[in-house]
Amino acid sequence: MGLFDIFTALVVLAALFSYINHRYLKMPRTIGLMALSLVGSLSLLLLGAFEIVAFDDQVAGILSGLNFYDTLMHGMLGFLLFAGALHVNLQDLREMGWIIGLLATFGVIVSTALVGGMTWGILYLLGMKISFIYCLLFGALISPTDPIAVLGILKKAHAPKRLEIKITGESLFNDGIGVVVFLTLLAFIKGGDHPPEPIAVAQLFAVEAGGGILYGLVLGYFSYSLIRRIDNYHVEILLTLATVMGGYRLAELLHVSAPLAIVIAGLMIGNHGRYLGMSDLTREHLDTFWELVDEILNAVLFVLIGLELLVITHTVSMITAGLILIPCVLLARFLSVGVIVNLMRKIADFPNGTVRVLTWAGLRGGISVALALSLPQGPERDMLVTITYCIMAFSILVQGMTVGRLVVHFFGVKTEEVT
Repeated sequence: MGLFDIFTALVVLAALFSYINHRYLKMPRTIGLMALSLVGSLSLLLLGAFEIVAFDDQVAGILSGLNFYDTLMHGMLGFLLFAGALHVNLQDLREMGWIIGLLATFGVIVSTALVGGMTWGILYLLGMKISFIYCLLFGALISPTDPIAVLGILKKAHAPKRLEIKITGESLFNDGIGVVVFLTLLAFIKGGDHPPEPIAVAQLFAVEAGGGILYGLVLGYFSYSLIRRIDNYHVEILLTLATVMGGYRLAELLHVSAPLAIVIAGLMIGNHGRYLGMSDLTREHLDTFWELVDEILNAVLFVLIGLELLVITHTVSMITAGLILIPCVLLARFLSVGVIVNLMRKIADFPNGTVRVLTWAGLRGGISVALALSLPQGPERDMLVTITYCIMAFSILVQGMTVGRLVVHFFGVKTEEVT
C-alpha cells in the first residue's frame, strides 16, 4: 500500500468519524475523533486477540510503514502552527507578552525537571529502572501543551478572550521550546561515551530557539513584502503555502527551530500582511483556505494518533506507570504555572482560578507522541511511548471534555474580558 493509499484511508476514516460525531455524539471535534479512533483501535486489538479477525496485523503493518514522527514533525506541523498563528492578534499577544513568554520558556524547563524527577522515582519504585536522562527527555516531550488539541476546545467552551490569548499564545510557542529542549537533551544520549559539554548544550539551545525566532522574522517579512506588492488572492495564498513548506524545510536545513520560525512568520503575515498588504477579498479567501487546511489536517492527525495504538508495544506495567504519572504531570504543570502567575501578580491581576484553568487546559497531543516515537530503539522507547500515549489520551478525552465546565465555573460563559 502506497503513501497515497494510506492518506486516502485516513481521510475516509476522518470523514466517517467526523460525521458520526457531528450527527450522533455531538462531542467537540478533537475529542470525538480521538474517542472514535481509540474505540476502533481497541476493537481491532480485541478481535485480533480472540482470533476473530486478523485486521489488527494488517493495519499494524500499514501503520508501521508510516513514520508518525516524520509525518507530523516534518509534514503536518508547519501547516497546523501557521493556521493557528494566522488568527492571533499580535497586539493582544504583546499585552501579555511577559506571561506568555515565561510560560512558554521557564514553565517548560521547570516542568521538564519536575516531571523528569517524579518519573524516575515512580519507575524506580515500580521496578522499572531507567536512566535519568530518559526521564528528563520524557519531561521535555510531555511538558509542552499542544495548540492543535486546545484551540478548538477553548472556542467551543467560550473561554474569556484574554484567557484564550494566554493559553493560545503559550501553546503556539511552548511546543517549539519543548522540541528544542528535547533535541538538546537527546544530544546527550547520541553523544554516547562522549556527551556534549554543558556550554555546547547551551549554545545548541540558543541557536535553535533564538535562530528560529530571527529566521521567522526574516521569513515573515520577506513573504509580507511580496504579498503587499500584488492584489491577487490566488498568488497570495500560494505564497503563504510556499512560506510554510519552503520556510519550514529551510529552517531544518539551517538547524534552527522550524516550529518557532513558522509561528513567527504566521503572526507577521496574519497581522501586518493581513491589514497592510491584503484586500478584503484576499483576506476572506485566505481565511477560508487555511481554516479548511486546519480542519482537514486536524481530523487526519487525531485519527492517526488513535490508530497508532495498534503499533505501540505495551505491557500492563507500562500502562500502570502511565496511569500513575498522569497526576504527576498535572502537578508539575500546576507548580510551574503557579510559580509564574504568582511572580507576575506584582505587575498584573489574575482572577481566582487562573492557575487551575491554565493547568487543566494544558492538553497534550500529537507532538508529544511524535517526539516519543523519535527516541532511539530500545526498552526505554517502548516504555516512554506507552506512558506518553496514556497521558495524551487522558488529556484529550478527560481534560478536554471538562475544561469548558471549569472555565464556566470560574469565569462564566458570558465573561468577555479577564485580565
